[in-house]
Amino acid sequence: MDQIVYAFPFLLQGLWTTILVSAIVVALSLVIGAALGVGLVYGPLPVRLAVRILSDCVRGIPILVLIFMVYYGLPPLGLRLDPFWAAVAALTLFKAAQVVEYVRGAIGSIPRGQMEAGKAIGLIFSDRLRFVIFPQAVRRFLPPWINGVTDAVKGSALVSLLGVVDLMHAINQVIGRTYEPLPLYLLGAALYFAINYSLSSFSRVLERRYAFVRE
Repeated sequence: MDQIVYAFPFLLQGLWTTILVSAIVVALSLVIGAALGVGLVYGPLPVRLAVRILSDCVRGIPILVLIFMVYYGLPPLGLRLDPFWAAVAALTLFKAAQVVEYVRGAIGSIPRGQMEAGKAIGLIFSDRLRFVIFPQAVRRFLPPWINGVTDAVKGSALVSLLGVVDLMHAINQVIGRTYEPLPLYLLGAALYFAINYSLSSFSRVLERRYAFVRE
C-alpha cells in the first residue's frame, strides 16, 4: 500500500501523457483515415491504388517497427522529430490505416441503390455523400472505431520505448526505486482497464443506440 501511495503522483503524470497521446492519435487518425477511406471508395483509380497500397503496407508492419522507422528513419531524410511526436506520428499512421478499412467497410455496406436514388433526385456528389451515404455509414462505422480506440490506448504504452514518460514508463521508473513490481503493475493494469472498459461500454451503448438500422 505504501508503494502505491508513493507512486500515485508519478503515475498520474504518466497517465496524463497516455491520455494525451491517445487523444491526439485518435483525432488525427480519424480525420486522415476518413479522408483516405472516402478516396479509396470513390476516388479515381490512381488514388484508390495509392490508398490501398499505403493501407496494406502500414497494416502489415508491426507497430513497434513502425515507431522505430519514424524515429530513426526520418532524421537521415532531414526531418527530426522528438520522441513524443515521433511516437504520435507512427501510431497515427498505423491507426489511420485501420480507419481506412472501417470507412471502406461502412460505406461498402450501404446498398448502391442509395447513391443512385440521391442522384435521381438531383443531388450532386458531395450532397449525396453528406445527406445519403454518411448518415447511414456512420452508424456502422462507430462501434468498430470505438473498439479501435481502445487499441490506441493500449498501443500508447509503446511510446515508453522512445523514452516518453507515459503510464507504463512511470510504473517502471517507480519500480526501479521501490523494487516492488507486483502492486504497481496491478495498479497500472487497473488504470488501463478502467479507461478501456469505459470505452468498451460506450461502444455497446452506441451499438444499442443504432441497432434500429440493422435488419
